[in-house]
Amino acid sequence: MNSRKNTGIALFAFLVLQVVGAAPLRAEDSLVDEPADEYARQEEIYRRQQVPRGYVIDRSLEAYTSFLPDEFDRALANLGPEDRWLDIGAGQGRAILDYYTPGYDKAHRADRKRRGKKAKSVALSIEDRRTPQWHKAVTTLEAGKVQYLHGKRLREYTREELGRFQLITDVMGGFSYTTDLSRFMQSVMHFLELNGSYLTVLQDVELEQGTNKPFYDGYPFATEIENPGGQKATICSWLKSIACTEVRCESKEDWSPPLEIYHVRKVCDEVNVPALLPVNFAAGTPPQRGFQLGGAPKRPAAKPARP
Repeated sequence: MNSRKNTGIALFAFLVLQVVGAAPLRAEDSLVDEPADEYARQEEIYRRQQVPRGYVIDRSLEAYTSFLPDEFDRALANLGPEDRWLDIGAGQGRAILDYYTPGYDKAHRADRKRRGKKAKSVALSIEDRRTPQWHKAVTTLEAGKVQYLHGKRLREYTREELGRFQLITDVMGGFSYTTDLSRFMQSVMHFLELNGSYLTVLQDVELEQGTNKPFYDGYPFATEIENPGGQKATICSWLKSIACTEVRCESKEDWSPPLEIYHVRKVCDEVNVPALLPVNFAAGTPPQRGFQLGGAPKRPAAKPARP
């Protein structure tokens, strides 16, 4: 678990399936028979008791280690008892529970000896996906060590409710699903401690080097940003334009769909996130989203989702 190099072929195949599920859910697969607003369709996806295909809610901590930058495993292991970890889009909270297991301690003995007890953590989810395993595991931990919050989006919480965090993770959570990307990032930075790290990932986007094409023929990238003049901007370049951050972008072009991974470190408190206006949206797992940098607001247009 310390290194992705030790991950076997079978596990790699399993994790790739966790990225895409069986196949991403299309807008026309919604249970709503009549044409409906795409935002309403997306809400309906969240609320289904039967998890729709492509909407993964049980990713393990080992899966997080494979998705996120190498810094994730080190950053988590370095957290001490006074530090805090927020996981956005935590689903069943399996990754957080894995952090408190003897198996994690065995794999990170040197780190635990240095830091002592483990950090506190908060699992954040739109819907309540806790399982009997979650409730049982939490009873074995000291009071206040773990929280599970649901029913609200990140932007709806105050700092008094959530506090601040040294580490924030997001594996196909809010960053992949939000309809307001700039406001979401402003919220993340609001809850991040100075010198804290936000680690996240997107699938099927134009990579920093601009060498790839959309994964699905005839469809745009899953998340796109355009300038008012019509030129495209990459997600990586937009993140790097956020004041008071240091950003590093990595690509995994051999994944299907390809991934781009982001490490955002907060280096000062005067954070300023360039505004993005939504210009199109199609519900799915994840949704297809288009944004425009600045300019006059447009009414978001519904477009066909990827197959």
